[in-house]
Amino acid sequence: MKPTKCRCQCQCQWSPVVFVIGAAIALVGCTSQDSTEQRSAAASTYADIVFASYEDSLEAARSLREALTNFTANPSEETLAAARDSWLAAREPYGQTEAYRFYGGPIDDEDGPEALINAWPLDEAYIDYVEGDDSAGIINAVEEHPELTAELLISSNEAGAEENVSTGFHAIEFLLWGQDLSESGAGVRPHTDYVEGEGNNASRRAQYLNLAADVLVGHLQELVVAWDPSGSGNYRASFLAQEPDSALQAILTGIGVLSKSELAGERMFTALDNQSQEDEHSCFSDNTHRDIIVNAVGIANVLRGSYERVDGTTVTGTGLIEVIAEADEALAADLRERSAATLEAVEAIPVPFDRAIVEPDQRVLVLEAVYRLQELGDRIADAASALGLMINTALPE
Repeated sequence: MKPTKCRCQCQCQWSPVVFVIGAAIALVGCTSQDSTEQRSAAASTYADIVFASYEDSLEAARSLREALTNFTANPSEETLAAARDSWLAAREPYGQTEAYRFYGGPIDDEDGPEALINAWPLDEAYIDYVEGDDSAGIINAVEEHPELTAELLISSNEAGAEENVSTGFHAIEFLLWGQDLSESGAGVRPHTDYVEGEGNNASRRAQYLNLAADVLVGHLQELVVAWDPSGSGNYRASFLAQEPDSALQAILTGIGVLSKSELAGERMFTALDNQSQEDEHSCFSDNTHRDIIVNAVGIANVLRGSYERVDGTTVTGTGLIEVIAEADEALAADLRERSAATLEAVEAIPVPFDRAIVEPDQRVLVLEAVYRLQELGDRIADAASALGLMINTALPE
């Protein structure tokens, strides 16, 4: 899936994009003690949800690593299928964490690992062989890279070009599915690519896959530590130590940008407008529809202050909707309804996504979901204003 252009949507380093005007400051100054306590409670609930979802993502990534170890030790159609299932399962909790981005938090601050976890689009030829070039990629560059190490994968990520992605979910996805050369299905990489004597550089491919899993687990571990409620001096502690309104600005910015610009725009409308598989998120596995749904679920989680964990338990507390209702009950009710309608719209997108963006009768459903997400982002900005805050829901230039 070599992109025709680089948009840097998931790889960008972010700094806070929140702005406060004088009137907003005046409103904050008049906030009652009860309101301040409620806003503080909402920030704490958010931090609890962030920690739980990153913890779930870490455990799912560890399960994925185990499945990859089993597959590479005994390559077969069955172990490859199990590894693919583990990758799909790991995407479910991680996709919900996208709502915690875009305000300079630990995932995408100057040193954040986001680009090493979820960067895309990905030039397949940077990693491994592609149709028409059996010697492409780091895996087959034995003379240039005689030893594969975690340090090599990390230093190679985005080296020279942002589509030169060498780590993260989508590097692993490509190594499991291979190129998606079908109009109606996912990639069909054979398990024999990992069988010594059958696949070219099979042992190096297996080593690369396992190293990529180790790197992914390590970076998710960093995020768990950053939000761990038992930690001292970590990001969570500083996040909750700031004024509640500052925390709410960050929270609203994260879900506002994801809804209005990143998800509706970069991840959906760009692909729809170009009618190109090259622009979809998880193209090798044809899992883009689930990426979109769980991103929208992540927004809903933050609004309602509730997250259902992988084990079925629920982390819940004071949600943003409750805080917004104190300032404007009608706006809170509208947000609740729009969030539900948005989830319905993204769930209605036909599968696979790369066909939905080209079939005339299906494109309209994708466009409807785009509109719903944009409108939800606008109302999130309205909610910020109702709380005496101002946020920017646009992606940076």
